[in-house]
Amino acid sequence: MNSIVMSRMPSENGIDGDDEREEEDSEEDSGEEEEEEEHEPRLKYQRMGGSVPSLLSTDAATCIAVAERMIALGTHAGAVHILDFLGNQIKEFAAHTAAVNDLCFDTEGEYVGSCSDDGSVVINSLFTDERMKFDYHRPMKAIALDPDYARKSSRRFVTGGLAGHLYLNVKKWLGYRDQVLHSGEGPIHAVKWRSSLVAWANDTGVKVYDAANDQRITFIERPRGIPRPELLLPHIVWQDDTLLVIGWGTSVKIALIRTTQSKGVNGTYKHIPMSSLNQVDIVASFQTSYFISGIAPFGDSLVILAYIPGEEDGEKDFSSTIPSRQGNAQRPEVRVVTWNNDELATDALPVHGFEHYKAKDYSLAHAPFSGSSYAGGQWAAGDEPLYYIVSPKDVVIAKPRDAEDHINWLLQHGWHEKALEAVEANQGQSELLDEVGSRYLDHLIVERKYAEAASLCPKLLRGSASAWERWVFHFAHLRQLPVLVPYIPTENPRLRDTAYEVALVALATNPSFHKDLLSTVKSWPPRIYSTMPVISAIEPQINTSSMTDPLKEALAELFVIDGQHDKAFALYADLMKPDLFDFIEKHNLHDAVREKVVQLMMIDCKRAVLLLIQQRDLISPSEVVSQLIAAKDKCDYRYFLHLYLHSLFEANLHAGKDYHDMQVELYADYDPKMMLTFLRSSQHYTLEKAYEICVKKDLLKEQVFILGRMGNAKQALSVIINSLGDIEEAIEFVSMQQDDELWEELIKQSFHKPEMVGVLLEHTVGNLDPLYIVNMLPNGLEIPRLRDRLVKIVTDYRTETSLRHGCNDILKADCVNLLVKYYKEAKRAVCLSDEVDEASSHRGEKRASHLGERVMSMKSMEVKSKTRGGGRCCICFDPFSIQNVSIIAFFCCHAYHTTCLMESTISIGGKKEAGAAAHGTVSYDEYDNGVRDDDDDEDKDEDEDASGAPRMRCILCTTAAG
Repeated sequence: MNSIVMSRMPSENGIDGDDEREEEDSEEDSGEEEEEEEHEPRLKYQRMGGSVPSLLSTDAATCIAVAERMIALGTHAGAVHILDFLGNQIKEFAAHTAAVNDLCFDTEGEYVGSCSDDGSVVINSLFTDERMKFDYHRPMKAIALDPDYARKSSRRFVTGGLAGHLYLNVKKWLGYRDQVLHSGEGPIHAVKWRSSLVAWANDTGVKVYDAANDQRITFIERPRGIPRPELLLPHIVWQDDTLLVIGWGTSVKIALIRTTQSKGVNGTYKHIPMSSLNQVDIVASFQTSYFISGIAPFGDSLVILAYIPGEEDGEKDFSSTIPSRQGNAQRPEVRVVTWNNDELATDALPVHGFEHYKAKDYSLAHAPFSGSSYAGGQWAAGDEPLYYIVSPKDVVIAKPRDAEDHINWLLQHGWHEKALEAVEANQGQSELLDEVGSRYLDHLIVERKYAEAASLCPKLLRGSASAWERWVFHFAHLRQLPVLVPYIPTENPRLRDTAYEVALVALATNPSFHKDLLSTVKSWPPRIYSTMPVISAIEPQINTSSMTDPLKEALAELFVIDGQHDKAFALYADLMKPDLFDFIEKHNLHDAVREKVVQLMMIDCKRAVLLLIQQRDLISPSEVVSQLIAAKDKCDYRYFLHLYLHSLFEANLHAGKDYHDMQVELYADYDPKMMLTFLRSSQHYTLEKAYEICVKKDLLKEQVFILGRMGNAKQALSVIINSLGDIEEAIEFVSMQQDDELWEELIKQSFHKPEMVGVLLEHTVGNLDPLYIVNMLPNGLEIPRLRDRLVKIVTDYRTETSLRHGCNDILKADCVNLLVKYYKEAKRAVCLSDEVDEASSHRGEKRASHLGERVMSMKSMEVKSKTRGGGRCCICFDPFSIQNVSIIAFFCCHAYHTTCLMESTISIGGKKEAGAAAHGTVSYDEYDNGVRDDDDDEDKDEDEDASGAPRMRCILCTTAAG
């Protein structure tokens, strides 16, 4: 059972309980009561405010009627107050001189009728000055206006009282006239008019009259064993046009009135009377353990205003009078029950002065409603029924609890999750959702369920940036912000920078959440926060025990965002990130590599070596080697040294010369196949150390090479023969040494191995006379396949001899041809002049294509002439001036002024030759050393000889030749 505390103004949270927590705290509460407290109320309550408190402070309420737009309240003083639904007085009618017993509105809500103990019935128009008063001279207890009172001119109403007559008052031509519908069965206690049916209650029971047919339909007998109606009034109410609900004493009956209708004129329905038998069905009936002070429908259930009798009253003996003791009455209760008397809710009402009231002091009225609007335990918006509980000093309004009330009730009982589900199911207002969310989060925080609270924040806070920021700082205050970070939005809404920075700092200062910090930094857009506060929070942790790898990587990511790529590189190197090399190339961080050689090698030694070789101008080999040696406890530094020095050696033979001794040992350990190549290419290693290493590693060919370089050829030969057993290698080695004594040593050491002697005989042709070897062989030495080998020796010797003769012949012929060619070339000259010969413009494409080569030859000759002739004419010894005087240069490197040469030619060759030479200016082509074949040159010489034209020749070479 719920105990209700009511306020004058509506509360946002509905009705607050005053005894619930006291009962919960009591150790004497039974399990049944605790279970009842878990049931949610069906109704919520509030005292009617407005003018009602002041009205009832000097008067007492006796009855109430409810229309669609207003409320009528009757008082003990005989006044009728018209109120709005907030309790504000609209009108007041001083209708009676005694207590008002009953009130009734018509359907339109334009008229209100009242009856009183003064014997009068007054009908007032609410919107005009129309007022009608009927005096019956006996106390009138009930009144019911025709539902169509305002629309019909008959102005019918039904009333009754202590006289026992039920009057039907109708307006006729000559005025109002009363018709007695029923009498003789005691006072009329209640009357209700619905459609054409009028139901009233007297001492014998409830009767129903059909006003349309002017016929009584049914009679429902008064329940047996209940107190007299004067003590416990009957309460009747129409649920709809056919269902009549009766509450009398401790009995509840629901009657179904069956009528038939036929289609009348103008589309109206006409009721056809039936036999009075079987025109009513009692569809529900049950007894209660309390007195009924009022009853009303509640959808498919009932609302009952219950008066709890005192303990001294017997449970079944109701024939005695109602307790007369004052001051010990219990609070009235509003109970919601089904037609089977299953209680759905029970609420105790703490009305003012309830201790002194009797059952008949209370009444219950309800506003018209459509019962069909009730579905699934909820009412459609605007269709909720309103219930008015009237006591002498109070008017309490009860109405069904809506979704918001349901949610508030769940919150009050700590069922926040159900409240949230209810809000989402009903698509509640955002304000309600915010309130539910805030209270739910507060509840979870109190319960220290921080992770659950954080996970619900996106659903509860939604797009409110201010709410998000408030909870971010609240979680930060509780030092639980890390659990909220994964849910903080970055867009829609976007929070202030400070909120994101606080969140990142919270993750950074808690080692348990460093991985979350890393993922957050990678996922959050950099534009939404400043990196400096976060970096400042992380940097003090560097080189401390709290500096984890995820924190390092997060700091590196922050450095990248901040543009500090060199610092980020240092951290990435320590973390051995595989994509470090791409990062270096992307941001051009080659200078920063100097301090992180070891880390780079450990990440990817091949790419690291390539990078170090390419940047060896920035990172010297000494720095690389020293860092690798210093990291001998962290990695296989010797292997890394080998890879680096090997690549360095391939790139530059001398770049790592200081480490060639080390490199010999590294080759011996990691790449013996490359040892010999290295030994042959390098001149910067110590032979003795290299030899020791080769001996230790049993590298025979390398030993032979080193011994040979050391000058210890005999020992090297011994290693080849005795260790390698390779006579061909020995022969090649001895041939390279060009030492006759070494040949003798080879022959001597080979005598002990006949097979080697045979091989020696086969391979000495061209190096050593085979007869010399044969003569040195001891008698009786068996040599395998000696005959075949001797035949081969002879054949090879003949072949060699033939090849030598052929080569000599070719050599001689080549020498002759080259001398002839040189002689012809030496005879040619080139004329250097600033005059342009017209014939040169008609030169063929073949000669023009070789002009560049001739100019180069001329320049070469000119250099030689300057070297030999000092840049002077070899006849007059004056210096050349190519701009003024023509010059003739020969390929023998002698040069002359053209005039000097022609004069000398005339003096030597005679007048005939001088005349021929003076015939015209010597052109460039006449002395041009054209690129022609030898045959063309010979033909030209013959033509010149045949024509008798003089040939220009070098004076000095001619003189020398002569």
